Amino acid sequence: MVKPRPKTAAAAPRANKAAATQSVRERILEVAERLFAEHGMSGVGLRAISAEAQVNLASIAYHFGSKDGLLEALFAQRAEPIAQERLRLLAQCYEASAKPNLEDILDAFLRPALVLGVQPQFGGPAFVKLRARLATEPEALSRKILSKAFDLSSRKFIDAIADALPEMPRAEVEWRFHFMLGAMFYTMADSGRIQALTKGRIDPGNVKSALRHMIPFLAAGFRSAAVP
Repeated sequence: MVKPRPKTAAAAPRANKAAATQSVRERILEVAERLFAEHGMSGVGLRAISAEAQVNLASIAYHFGSKDGLLEALFAQRAEPIAQERLRLLAQCYEASAKPNLEDILDAFLRPALVLGVQPQFGGPAFVKLRARLATEPEALSRKILSKAFDLSSRKFIDAIADALPEMPRAEVEWRFHFMLGAMFYTMADSGRIQALTKGRIDPGNVKSALRHMIPFLAAGFRSAAVP
């Protein structure tokens, strides 16, 4: 049996250095997430991130290589749990019924994005707004990042919705999925417009209320007659 080596005096400094390195990385990610959410990717430079995070540009280059690498790392950390939770909930739908109803499928798709997104460990409101921003930005990198993060799970949901609506042409399902994304992202962006129009009676930030109203609205849209 191999006995563990006694800790040397150098072990503590190494551990402290590793912790400090991780702390710097997390601070850069946190600041970048907030600034990207507020100003969009094209509106934020590495110098602004380094100044806000109180690190030098070399630290950002060391951890992420570039602004593109920084955004990709941020999405890898935040988006994967949302995609995985969607797939888990979709699997539960099929465990409960070989033919799940449309509302349950839509709930499985929307709930992780809106509920997990507002929780701090998944980025909180900053990541929710960042996702909404990226969905409307034309940059090729934005499309690539969203595609890498969500294409697999999204295609499974398109298939599930098509199965729930067997009489609906596939192209109609795909168009309506596109419109659902628009409703989801606008709700996530929480621009304040509906609050202004309703004098605060309607608050998209109330996720429970948003889902309760959004799902029946979207289900009715999916079930409406196909365009001739």
